[in-house]
Amino acid sequence: MPPLDWLSRLLVMMPVSGQLEIHCSYGAPWRVSYERSDAGEMPYHVVLGGTAVLQIPDGGAAVQLAAGDIVLLSHGSEHYLHDGSGAAPSPARLRENLNVILSENAGTGEHLDMLCGRFVLPPPHDRLMRDYFPAALVVRTSAQNDASTQSATSVLLTTLVGLMRAESATFSVGGHAMLNAFSAALFALTLRMASESDQAPFGLLALAANPRLAPALTAMFNQPAHPWTLPELAQLCNMSRATLIRHFQDKVGRSANDMLTDIRMTLAANELKKPSTSTESVAEIVGYQSLAAFRRAFTQRMGMTPGDWRRSMREPVRETTRERAGEPTGGPN
Repeated sequence: MPPLDWLSRLLVMMPVSGQLEIHCSYGAPWRVSYERSDAGEMPYHVVLGGTAVLQIPDGGAAVQLAAGDIVLLSHGSEHYLHDGSGAAPSPARLRENLNVILSENAGTGEHLDMLCGRFVLPPPHDRLMRDYFPAALVVRTSAQNDASTQSATSVLLTTLVGLMRAESATFSVGGHAMLNAFSAALFALTLRMASESDQAPFGLLALAANPRLAPALTAMFNQPAHPWTLPELAQLCNMSRATLIRHFQDKVGRSANDMLTDIRMTLAANELKKPSTSTESVAEIVGYQSLAAFRRAFTQRMGMTPGDWRRSMREPVRETTRERAGEPTGGPN
């Protein structure tokens, strides 16, 4: 496979699927709440019109949202959104359309138009989201400068959201599949736009937003089996070893070696799913000449041995209660 940018390589390593579930159309006062999501599920919200307030219990200050804002709950945190008035919410009613559920109320105040869904990332890849991405990622497409390099991604995101809005309002055949495909693209574009911001949040996105550090990030994602040393990575970035260490600690809270190991173990988890690939071969693919060293690293990172992981992947995946009932993972009060 030819060299790819870090985000493309990440998405190949941990393929994400998406599902648009609810189209909210509320007049204030209103409120929607979401319980903590099951492992690997990441709720998202797209504000099409109006304003909203996002709150995560014990997650810091409330976040004001406006039209054009996209919110990704990377850790699947419990959260709720409301109109900010403090008034008792007007009861919502659900109406099933062909491809999406419409949630409406009888509120007469400021109107909110919002799409809600979830991204699904199978274990153990959800570890990367918890360890390297903020709990709540907010991207503001309407606040971008058209003359900046970010504007191209902003235009793409705006176009994609427009397609999602239009498809969710129609009853065309194939709409469900289209909306899920759009959701997966929404995930990639949201991460791209966040990584291009000069105010990228703490974690992998902040690392990617620093042009000086991008060469090290790209090298580790494209050649994870290479025995990278800190001096080599520092040389790629035209900085000293000490400066590289400081940047990684400041922006990610982890060392470059920690990140390289996590990349390797993510790839290893994928390879171990293949019955024809031996554990010895997997160890070599991800850069370990010693099988014992690979087993130690994998067990430390994944909480189980390579053999246990391989066996667990052969077991049928259990559906959550909400999936069996055909219900969305959160919704209006």
